[in-house]
Amino acid sequence: MPREILLGKNYNSMKAWEKFTKSGILDKNLVRDVIAQSWERSKKYGIDPFKENNNQKLKSNEFKFRYRKFMTLLKTAKPLMKSLYKIVEDNGLMIRLTDGEGYILEYMGNSNLLNEYGNLNIQKGSNVNENVIGTNAIALAMINGQPIQVLGGEHYCKQYHNWSSSACPIRDEKRKIIGVLSVTGPSEKIHPHTLGMVVAAAKSIEKQLKLDKSNKKLSMTNKHLFAIMESISEGLIGIDNKGIVKDINLFARRLLSLDEEDIIDKNIREFINEKNNNIVLNVINKGKKYEETEMYFKNKKGKRVYCIVNLTPIKDCDTDEVEGVVITFRKSKTIHNLVNKIIGAEAIFTFDDIIGESEVVKEAKMISKKAAKVNTTILLQGESGTGKELFAQAIHNESPRRSKPFVFLNCGAIPRELVASELFGYVEGAFTGAKRGGHPGKFELADEGTIFLDEIGDMPLDTQANLLRVLETKSVVRVGGHSVIPTDVRVIAATHKDLKKEVEKGNFREDLYYRLNVMPIRTPSLRERRGDIKLLIDYFLEKFSKKMNKQIKGISDSFYKYMKNYDWPGNVRELQNVMQLVINMVEENEIIGYKHLPSYIKPSNLSKKIGMKDELLSLAEIEKIAIIKTLEEVNGNIALASKILGIGRSTLYRKIEKYNIDYII
Repeated sequence: MPREILLGKNYNSMKAWEKFTKSGILDKNLVRDVIAQSWERSKKYGIDPFKENNNQKLKSNEFKFRYRKFMTLLKTAKPLMKSLYKIVEDNGLMIRLTDGEGYILEYMGNSNLLNEYGNLNIQKGSNVNENVIGTNAIALAMINGQPIQVLGGEHYCKQYHNWSSSACPIRDEKRKIIGVLSVTGPSEKIHPHTLGMVVAAAKSIEKQLKLDKSNKKLSMTNKHLFAIMESISEGLIGIDNKGIVKDINLFARRLLSLDEEDIIDKNIREFINEKNNNIVLNVINKGKKYEETEMYFKNKKGKRVYCIVNLTPIKDCDTDEVEGVVITFRKSKTIHNLVNKIIGAEAIFTFDDIIGESEVVKEAKMISKKAAKVNTTILLQGESGTGKELFAQAIHNESPRRSKPFVFLNCGAIPRELVASELFGYVEGAFTGAKRGGHPGKFELADEGTIFLDEIGDMPLDTQANLLRVLETKSVVRVGGHSVIPTDVRVIAATHKDLKKEVEKGNFREDLYYRLNVMPIRTPSLRERRGDIKLLIDYFLEKFSKKMNKQIKGISDSFYKYMKNYDWPGNVRELQNVMQLVINMVEENEIIGYKHLPSYIKPSNLSKKIGMKDELLSLAEIEKIAIIKTLEEVNGNIALASKILGIGRSTLYRKIEKYNIDYII
């Protein structure tokens, strides 16, 4: 019955078409509005309804370009076209796919139909737009954006009156028409359901295109994530909620010396210890995130690799249940090096910064340069203020370890009970106030670099024993812990004390003394290198005048003379402080002279103090007078006096006791 209705409509259309093409009168009672409007447009285009072979076809190269342009559409549509053709081929129907501009990209059908009904513009590259072949289903689907079935007599050109077509536009995700799918055949074989099949197929193509695009985006996202995962300079391991390893990136594989097959689909507990496995289980069971936690992994050979780790739970969006854990980590050594850079734990001075042309300085620099080349322990001995740290930094920067950390610790400047934890670190819970997760010591921070232990003579005896063990085993055990952490550290120790005498007194371990005294270097006092005083004065003048933005004409000979005659108990540090004081006090464009000398350096004040001639003073007497005069000038302020004298407070107290300056205290 439906087919008979279609044939009846086709008969009415034929009558209306004959009347329109012969008299120009359009009977809209016999045809649909959409067809009537198309006929009128076709007439305006100047199309001859009786002419055959109105064929516009792309050249071969033009078609190939267009075919490649719509390859995504073709790959998606062709499988669905084949499925549809299997359904309709017995009815002598053909299927066409055109692009959004009306050019046929693909067709499927029996070639015998062409011989029977003539050229119907069904070849690849043919143009089926309305302004080329008049009214047709494909053109109307593009113009109106709706599915449509065009019967034989509804076509504007007579050569198509034996054919009927069903067409449906195909849209992209932005609703733009990118193609049209159509089924065409003899009018007597067309059924109303044909249009339904075409619409269903077209919608399937749209859905598949959308799905393919989503899959492509997902694939690209996965590729990006994989590339990011593989390129980041941080280890990454992904596990499921049972602890099974599902992912590991290149950095992690290299750090742990593992191949993917060594770890993928295995439980993470095989690569960490029980304590750390409990942390992982806590993340899985409670969804708790851990940040900057220290733990170790076992590499392929079973060796421990200490790392700073972040553990982040992956939760289901709906249930909030933990589905897995992402573990990111970096080697502790790498983090320590970064920390050292941030806090300035690096050597900045070189041998060029050690000023002096005297033989004693040249000899000290020569020995130090030789010592820098070999990986041996160095002991710097010299009075306070002679530049022991300067020498230590210069040695480090001259050594093969120059690009690694330089870590400093003053053993006499921190409480005795904290020296061990500062040097060797501590584990969580080692003592009241210990940080969660523990804390690395100076030796760990200095790994592959240099540690400078100043005032080694003030180190407590129990810590000396631990230090000796570290030097011999090249490993540390944190306070409160049991794990042995390998370290590769070059030790430079320094002291103003006579360590031999300290050994005799029982204040310093004899075995540690010999372990440190492998390469002894003596830093000369300023009294031994008076010829360098002028160089140092000129250096500090330039340095501080620039810093204070002061113009100073020069320095008188008398100033140089009296500065050279002074014995400098605080050595270069004291000289530096004196020059800073002098440049602070001198007027702009003034010449520095005798009047700018601090009072305790002027010979007249020294003579008055003891009632003797200058040339009869001993070094000890000059030092005593300098201390007394300075303390008088600053009203007994030990901190200020030690700064002016260029010596530490503990050194100043010792000298006050040595010279019986009781009334000053």
